[in-house]
Amino acid sequence: MNGALAVPVCRGCGRPLTTTLVDLGTTPISNAFIEPEDVEAVERWYPLHAYVCDACLLVQIAAYEPPEAIFNAEYAYFSSIADTWVEHARVYARRFAAERRLSATSRVVELASNDGYLLREFKALGVGVLGVEPAANVAAQAEQVGVPTRVAFFGEGEARSMVASGLRADLLVANNVLAHVPDLHDFVGGIALVLAADGLATIEFPHVLRTIVDVQFDQIYHEHFSYFSLLALEPVFAAHGLRVRDVEELPTHGGSLRLHVVHATAGGGDGTGLAAVRAAERAAGLHELGTYRAFAGRVAQRKRAFVRRLLDAADAGKKIAGYGAPAKGNTLLVTCGIRNDLVAFTVDRSERKQGRLLPGSRIPISAPARLREEKPDVIVILPWNLRAEIVEQLADCRAWGARFMVAMPDVEVF
Repeated sequence: MNGALAVPVCRGCGRPLTTTLVDLGTTPISNAFIEPEDVEAVERWYPLHAYVCDACLLVQIAAYEPPEAIFNAEYAYFSSIADTWVEHARVYARRFAAERRLSATSRVVELASNDGYLLREFKALGVGVLGVEPAANVAAQAEQVGVPTRVAFFGEGEARSMVASGLRADLLVANNVLAHVPDLHDFVGGIALVLAADGLATIEFPHVLRTIVDVQFDQIYHEHFSYFSLLALEPVFAAHGLRVRDVEELPTHGGSLRLHVVHATAGGGDGTGLAAVRAAERAAGLHELGTYRAFAGRVAQRKRAFVRRLLDAADAGKKIAGYGAPAKGNTLLVTCGIRNDLVAFTVDRSERKQGRLLPGSRIPISAPARLREEKPDVIVILPWNLRAEIVEQLADCRAWGARFMVAMPDVEVF
């Protein structure tokens, strides 16, 4: 897809994109938080229009800002803030270090390694590690915990540089980064170059099947260029001499896939998960354009239901606050027209977000202590994928009768 063309082009197969999945209007970049001194400045808003390719069925949006403008030195997302992700990393490291028989002479390479939250688990097990992370401020945090990190955007060029310096990945990890890549073939081509001949790449991403079935439209934002099914991805890997050997279904992000990818020439048969996910996608109708065309109407229903519950609470005199400042929450708030006259404030554990305002909605972000000070009646959990963790953290809020609310996978007050 070449920027904001009149007829955008599929980044998977190069065909023109003409079929809409959903048009969410215009929004700011979801992680473009506003500093208090810039509250009068004009924000830049961009179309948030998701298409599905008629040919290869890859779901995607146009790239209005290059990755360099999004994942810059002020990038605000740090993985280690969420206890759920830290535990996810710990379990992963222990499992794959054992299964792959990794040692100090092995090399685990993580693409978009963030603050080193996963690689430090491998390092603690005595395994050799290397991170590749484009956001310099986040990479600096990884270096501070002893995780060597290359500050770079990964693709074929960076992969060639790594190989030239003698680096190969026995295990390559790419968690929740594939959606952030505007040049999909450059990224996958880089994986093929840097992956050792007998190496394994595991690639995790939110499954577009769950996005569609559960109407998770807040997963759509400008930092996510593409939304993947196994059906759409297998041809992309095949084009670079790679094959998907197995697939795991994960609960993360409301339903994700973990692909096990190897060189096409690697030995070993297919895992049972591959056939299972192919069958599930077919059963859900992901091979039919009609499934994608029906999504927009279901999004409109979900948005109305969410706004209606908020208005009912406000009309009843309830004070409403938010929890979290995730990118997905900004899509939800902005596309539903929510402002701080309805949701007074939100809170976030990340000190880098506190004191700033959410893009678009201009809702102020505070430290979690503000919830205990102002005692809102309704707390909207914006990172709903971390619902269980957050409810546990806020258990004391029930003392003043607070209720929680989520918009996904259904609008619910509990």
